[in-house]
Amino acid sequence: MIYDGHCHVASTDFIPDAFIGDVAVGMRRRLHAVAAGPPLDRLHESYRAQHRDHDADRLVAEMDAAGVARAVLMVPDFGMVMPGRLDLAEMARRHHEIRLRHPGRFWVYLGADPRRGAAGADAFAELVDRYAFDGMKLYPPCGYSPSDPSLYPYYEVCRSRSLPVFVHTGPTAHSLMFTTSEAILVDRAARDFPDVPFVLGHGGVTDVEVSSYLAAHRPNVYLDTGGFAGSPLVGGWPAHLNRLFRLGINHKIIFGTDWPLNQLTGGLQRLVGAVCDGDEVFAGVSRRDRELILWENLLRVLSPRSAAAAGPPPARRGRPASGVTT
Repeated sequence: MIYDGHCHVASTDFIPDAFIGDVAVGMRRRLHAVAAGPPLDRLHESYRAQHRDHDADRLVAEMDAAGVARAVLMVPDFGMVMPGRLDLAEMARRHHEIRLRHPGRFWVYLGADPRRGAAGADAFAELVDRYAFDGMKLYPPCGYSPSDPSLYPYYEVCRSRSLPVFVHTGPTAHSLMFTTSEAILVDRAARDFPDVPFVLGHGGVTDVEVSSYLAAHRPNVYLDTGGFAGSPLVGGWPAHLNRLFRLGINHKIIFGTDWPLNQLTGGLQRLVGAVCDGDEVFAGVSRRDRELILWENLLRVLSPRSAAAAGPPPARRGRPASGVTT
């Protein structure tokens, strides 16, 4: 059983063109450091072309090939700093339609921005209730701390509905703020809302030391592995994930890819295969811990309603005598 706790619909309807442009600028700088690469406008257009999966048909096909049963779709609210084609209400409606188009394949975390004020919190609650969404997605690099008191009405909405809060941590598009996306900034909110699960997006990849001690010592803080394949990691990402999975916090780690952001690293099938079937990632990690990471921890942070949508758990298989898998 594999659930991907961190995905997006690769669509220019949901990802602002300014964000795609930032990605293109970063790639151009990398290419021009070693050789003469294509001009920026061509790179920008190539990234737009990768974001035409407007109904998530390609994503579902990739999930099928990779053996991913369900995934969480993130709907970030960039609107205050990077206006896109659609407003948040329309993006919510479209993600509801995607879920109807592909029944049983997606949970949805809807974005929010505290600068929208009390009206924004009310609108968030109304959309979550209307479409039975499964969590909230915050993007602090847009310019706010995840512990800003203006977010507390949103957290009350999540608490009353048993919804998790997924918080982006670490770097992102170069035109956005990094100082508001440090993992430690979640601490006050996690302490003030102890019955709300907070998931540190990318916490298993960037700022790992802080993210891991928060997960170890705050009962309601988890971290995910989103973006591991495209991150600069010592020894490569398989060795990095193996170190992460031997820290003793596997009951707090949620497997996520951030797909399809890192499409240049190869297809989803290749990526998930390297994680699950390779010799390195789960070396020395018990089968039980592997199950926690790959699917059970995600169900633990979801509301009972959302978790029940996944259906009954798979039958337990016998554990090898050594209690480990490689």
